[in-house]
Amino acid sequence: MINAFLQYLQYEKNFSSHTFLSYRNDLISFRDYVISQKTSFDVNEIDAIIIRGWILFLLESGQSSRTVNRKLSAIKSFYRFLNLKDYCKSNPTRNVVAPKIKKSLPLFFKENELELAIDLFDGTDFKSKMSRLIIDLFYQTGIRCSELINLKDSDLNFFNNTITVVGKRNKQRIVPIGNDLKNTIKDYILFRDNSVSKECSFLFVTEKGKQLYSKYVYILVHSTMRAVSTLEKCSPHVLRHTFATVLLNREVDIDVVKTALGHASLSATEIYTHTTFEQLQLIYKQAHPRALKK
Repeated sequence: MINAFLQYLQYEKNFSSHTFLSYRNDLISFRDYVISQKTSFDVNEIDAIIIRGWILFLLESGQSSRTVNRKLSAIKSFYRFLNLKDYCKSNPTRNVVAPKIKKSLPLFFKENELELAIDLFDGTDFKSKMSRLIIDLFYQTGIRCSELINLKDSDLNFFNNTITVVGKRNKQRIVPIGNDLKNTIKDYILFRDNSVSKECSFLFVTEKGKQLYSKYVYILVHSTMRAVSTLEKCSPHVLRHTFATVLLNREVDIDVVKTALGHASLSATEIYTHTTFEQLQLIYKQAHPRALKK
């Protein structure tokens, strides 16, 4: 049953390899737990009590509510598939309440920190030039790490100043870029083609000419931003948060930000509708009657 579901995700739903592996690991974890409780794994014999026990087991083992909710989501999708294909008539997940998640504001870097980060690279060699562009591209477009490493030269349109980005589930969107970023990309491509023997069509490559990989990008962003920021978490996704925050703080319509980020629903974008402390402090000083007193 699990293999049939995984094939459905991979070939019919077109899930990314990362999401596919997460679902597979979650289902295997669930199957192993059920076997430990019932000695066998029969989808028709699993009830809400078993699933609640599994959730409690995960929470007691130290996993966060957010992680447990993600795992539960995989089980819910599994049972929807079983119902759809008539492999199972019941759906025990309907009677299971997910653990509450403590909501927190998304982290973001300050604008001056990004300027400092970009200036850390002098751009005199291939690695430095590429690193500078990666940080700047994240900051100016808000694209995901997976989207960045899969960018190809053919996705660039310098006439219209746009980039075609392939997002989750192979959904394409057009992301605008400014002249400054366009010129930086052009300069990088020229330098890359003159210094690296390229073996693929991807925009970002290693010094051996092969496609760049996500771990490389994560380490680059982490080490760079830790040098200029006090944030504990310094990842490509925080740069994505920063992009959204910068636009919203400049009163860009939330629907425009939603489109730029490639979000399927507005609710995913609404987490960014917060103000920085500096802005809040400035508004307070300008507006509150007590703050106006000298």
